[in-house]
Amino acid sequence: MAQKIQTLFIDDLDGSEAEGAVRFGLDGAQYEIDLSTDHARALRAALAPYIEAARRVPGTTRRADQNGHKTPAAGVSNTDVRAWAKSRGLEVKDRGRVPAGILAQWREATGR
Repeated sequence: MAQKIQTLFIDDLDGSEAEGAVRFGLDGAQYEIDLSTDHARALRAALAPYIEAARRVPGTTRRADQNGHKTPAAGVSNTDVRAWAKSRGLEVKDRGRVPAGILAQWREATGR
């Protein structure tokens, strides 16, 4: 049996259909709000003078790498650690937290 799952975004301000989520940060907190195109445009316009006058803080955004995986803020990729561990015959699960012992061995071996 086939299924079709449809996700509808609803504008968090007025309940109309939303284009998608808009993320922003203020005072160290990150926010996400579903907005219509018009509301997203209005939010960006309202913030524009502040953004133009502000300084960008390096290292606060995490971008996806070539594989679509986000590199953690600490700079340690669990995918890389797992691949390293498996290549040395160490037992590590494919998902979840990498054990501290394996992470310590990886750091010692790679100098990171």
